[in-house]
Parts: sequence; structure tokens; C-alpha cells
Amino acid sequence: MNKEIKYYAHETAVVDADCQIGEGTKIWHFSHVMSHSVIGKNCNLGQNVLVSPDVVLGDNVKVQNNVSIYTGVVCEDDVFLGPSMVFTNVTNPRSGVNRRGQYEKTLVKKGATIGANATIVCGHDIGEFAFIGAGAVITKTVKAYALMVGNPAKQLGWMSEYGHRLHFNDEGIAICPESKATYQLNDDEVKKNTE
Repeated sequence: MNKEIKYYAHETAVVDADCQIGEGTKIWHFSHVMSHSVIGKNCNLGQNVLVSPDVVLGDNVKVQNNVSIYTGVVCEDDVFLGPSMVFTNVTNPRSGVNRRGQYEKTLVKKGATIGANATIVCGHDIGEFAFIGAGAVITKTVKAYALMVGNPAKQLGWMSEYGHRLHFNDEGIAICPESKATYQLNDDEVKKNTE
């Protein structure tokens, strides 16, 4: 039985068998989606993107040009992966040592942004709506809403769900200028107020 394809793949893209690709997703020039990967609805994979086996991308994930997403990576909904950013999946690679069964996991939570040329060392999850600056090197787990910059990356502040830097008043409350949502700083973590 030939099921109807509801995604777009450029003629130069390679999509292996046994992939699950959601409706409205676009796969552009010279990209390769490997077997057993799962890509959600309305995703956009730019030019020269590699999606390795068993990778999971949620809905509305934007992957810019020249990104390789290796086995062990899971991105939740609304994640942005900037141009030429890098994931790893082995902490101590050696060409002569096969560590294929030792891939480490990396979870990028809902709404997180990873900037151009950033590197995410495997085994370190990225919290929801975290913002990883261009060129940052992540060597530890990142908190939700954290703004991370540098090599090794350090937390410089907090970001809203709309990508605005949060500025907290004396009561530990910040307001996003675009959405008017409020955020509360508690015990060195940020939570969005849902009242």
C-alpha cells in the first residue's frame, strides 16, 4: 500500500525508508533523513541537514542550514536550531574505538533556541525556552528560560518565551515586553505565572 506523502522533500534530499514525517514539514536541498527517525508536523529542515537514526523532532522544529542531529538527540516542539550548530553524542570519541552502543542522550525541551555555531556536548539537557547564544559551548545541563553565552557557556540572565531578556524588579517579577506575561524568579529558577 502506498500512503500519501504529506510533507515536502526537495529532489536532492534523501529520505530513507521507515521514517515518520509529519504533515506540512519541509526538507530542503541536500538533506538526509535516516531510517527510524521521527519528525513532527510543520518542521523546516534547511539545506545540508542530517537527521540520524532514532532522532525525534517534535512539531514546528526549525533546523537551519548545515546542522547534524545525531542519534540520542530529542527535540520537543517549537525548538530552533541555528545555522551550523553542533550536537555530539559521544563524550570521548576515538576513531579507532567503536562507541556506537554508548551514545549519550540530549533532550532539548519545548521552545528552546540554540544559536548559530553553538556546540551542545552530549548528556546535557536544555531546559524549556532556554536561549543558547551564538558560539556558546554547553558543558552542563541548562535551566528553563536561561540565557547562556561563552565557552564554556555561563548563564548571563533569563529569557521570556518570546525571546526577550527578562529584567526582574525587587519582588523578583519580570514582564515580557511583547506578550505582557509575567515571570517569577524563585530559588535561582524562573517560572512563568499562569494565573
